[in-house]
Amino acid sequence: MLSALRNRRVRGWIIQAAVLGIVVGLTASFILTARHNLTAQGISTGFGFLERTTGWPINFSLIEADDRSTYARMLLAGLLNTLLVGVIGLAGASLIGMTVGLARISTNAVLNMIGTVYVEIFRNVPLILQGFFWYALLTHLPSPRQAIPLGGFGFLSNRGLMLPAFDMGWLDLGLLVIGVMAAVFGATRLQRAALINPRWVWPGALAGLFVLFLVLLFTGHQPGDPLVTYPELKGLRFVGGFVIKPEFSALVIAISVFGGAYIGEIVRGGFLAVERGRIEAGLALGLSGFQVNWLVRIPLAIRAMLPALANQYVWLMKATTIGIAIGFPDYFMVVSTSINQSGQTIELLALLMGGFLIINYSIGWVMNVLNRRLAIKGRETET
Repeated sequence: MLSALRNRRVRGWIIQAAVLGIVVGLTASFILTARHNLTAQGISTGFGFLERTTGWPINFSLIEADDRSTYARMLLAGLLNTLLVGVIGLAGASLIGMTVGLARISTNAVLNMIGTVYVEIFRNVPLILQGFFWYALLTHLPSPRQAIPLGGFGFLSNRGLMLPAFDMGWLDLGLLVIGVMAAVFGATRLQRAALINPRWVWPGALAGLFVLFLVLLFTGHQPGDPLVTYPELKGLRFVGGFVIKPEFSALVIAISVFGGAYIGEIVRGGFLAVERGRIEAGLALGLSGFQVNWLVRIPLAIRAMLPALANQYVWLMKATTIGIAIGFPDYFMVVSTSINQSGQTIELLALLMGGFLIINYSIGWVMNVLNRRLAIKGRETET
């Protein structure tokens, strides 16, 4: 026994086991004490309330959710709303950030000034204030009767953006998104492996996606119903088509423009981190300016950006919780309303923390996988 304790590794394991035991004991003590106190006050505990109906609706949901829905379904609707806003917001922030970052390193004085002004304005205004600004702007648009026509394609009013909609359910749309991801991944793999003529890879992928779209569209279509429904003004509101609510639009715009300012600086730093000697080496090998940027500068810049991008993506995903300030029913708002209605504070807070932990760890895991795939051997770093 004494000889084992002299081993540094064994002592390390014993210390870690002791610390873990203390943490588990304190956590169990906290849970048991809280449960005893709640029971003494006549407050029920457990997750049985998830099967009860909520009695209140939400104004936006990817799945059917009304006042007859259970707490479990309402929480799922809120989680899906958060994921939707997060994915679109991160994509918008990345696109804006890439544009701003390239403008910031441009030798063109006008583009450089525009990028600098953008960063200094949107980076220094609080995100919640930007959410209020965009929401106020969108809700002060003309009423439905004076809606702004969009060339016969849709309408814009203070009720939201009305667009035509295909006769497809959310399940069909989800399958189409999965098909797009699979097609892009498969086409990239085939092109790299050169198993077939590279010039036919992407046209073939697009043709497959078009066939998948037609299959999903006609499979879920009911005979006699139109394939596409268009928004029409009836009374004081529009019917038909698809409506993008002002709350959703304001939240996505705020996250995109705010996150784009930070990502723009990350992009600028990534490009500036590329050593000038590597660029000169590419030019010395006879590569054109485009080839140097595409084959040398951009891959090296992306490697330098990934750790900071991972942190920024996680932060922006957590920032979707500001939706509660403008009335968007995201996961945080649904949990908050459920706490007020059911009184199951501890259980709902645990679900809230668990949901965001899963989402953010998933983002971190994906970024770490990309980082390991792109890292130069001997320089791997975890984000």
